[in-house]
Amino acid sequence: MPIEIVLNSRVPVKVWTDHIEPEAVEQLKNIASLPVVFPHVAAMPDVHLGKGATVGAVVPTRQAICPAAVGVDIGCGMSARKTSISGEALAPEDLKKLRHSIEREIPVGREQKRQPFEAAVEWMDAHGAPRSVSSAVVERARHQLGTLGGGNHFIEVCVDREDGKIWTLLHSGSRNVGKTVADAHIARAKKGMGSALEDLPDADLAWFSAGTPDFDSYHADLLWCQEYARENRAIMMARLLRQLAFALGFVALGFEGDVERLGITLGVDCHHNYVAEEVHFGHRLLVTRKGAIRAGRGELGIIPGSMGTGSYIVRGLGNPDSFESAPHGAGRKMSRSEARRRFTAEDLVCQTEGVECRKDARVVDEIPAAYKRIEDVIAKSSDLVEVVAGLKQVICVKG
Repeated sequence: MPIEIVLNSRVPVKVWTDHIEPEAVEQLKNIASLPVVFPHVAAMPDVHLGKGATVGAVVPTRQAICPAAVGVDIGCGMSARKTSISGEALAPEDLKKLRHSIEREIPVGREQKRQPFEAAVEWMDAHGAPRSVSSAVVERARHQLGTLGGGNHFIEVCVDREDGKIWTLLHSGSRNVGKTVADAHIARAKKGMGSALEDLPDADLAWFSAGTPDFDSYHADLLWCQEYARENRAIMMARLLRQLAFALGFVALGFEGDVERLGITLGVDCHHNYVAEEVHFGHRLLVTRKGAIRAGRGELGIIPGSMGTGSYIVRGLGNPDSFESAPHGAGRKMSRSEARRRFTAEDLVCQTEGVECRKDARVVDEIPAAYKRIEDVIAKSSDLVEVVAGLKQVICVKG
């Protein structure tokens, strides 16, 4: 579908939905009022209120970055792998056992590895550390590399709705180190604005200007966190595939042989909280995607739904008005606290029928009804992406 709303501010805000809460409208206008934003802001079909900047927003800037527009989960994103194995190879009675084995293999929630993964140690040794965090945070990052986290992060085993093949899917970011980096630089940006901070519609929209030491420091830490998040997902995906191979009985050939027998035919990886330097409308810009994926023509991406509805693998159409972007998921339609007030564990059981997952009160805030309908988001993205595959989860692991 084409752009449904254009909001007026210093620069326009082009919105791919007409379902947007008033608070998010004001937040988008505030972002678009910043003098560093150019030539417009794009809001995806899953847009909703966020902290500092709206989730589902694409914010292009000239010679500046706003740390709060990136958010605190720097580099958060998705990873997916398609196997050649039919979903029928997993018997219903095997699903609970596989879920528990995944949870034992990959720490979830606030858990971390007592002894870091070997791949995590190698990556940290090769990539150093952000400048803005303590040695204690860096050491914790070593133990959290290859772990899921909580909130809306998840690991899934899915079945392709069309050909019945098994997919593995996961969603995570830069863990505590990303949040610590973000918090430090957001505070520094506010301080660096001086008295000009009072003129901003929201203090969280303070920015760093290119060519300054603060900009260079944040940009270096930002890129490090984005790569950390990518490696985090890579380590988890390797462990997830290993557990799937074990569940299918592919144990005789060792780790590498196990994964080879899964017959991986497609891999998709994408950030959806990040900054990239790109050229749009003839200008070199710093494009911040907070809750949006890059969807250049032919590029593959992942748009997940909630823990009971399924996800989509998509191919970008390169829409210039969206800065070659697309939504990052279903998008919340109510806060976590509201979801906990309105729903019970019994509701969660009903809404996740047929999915092997936790169904207790501690994850009620992730109930499918707290999210927009993923089918509506996909329909409103028809000029942004085309659907490659629809997936339905049979296992969902939450933190």
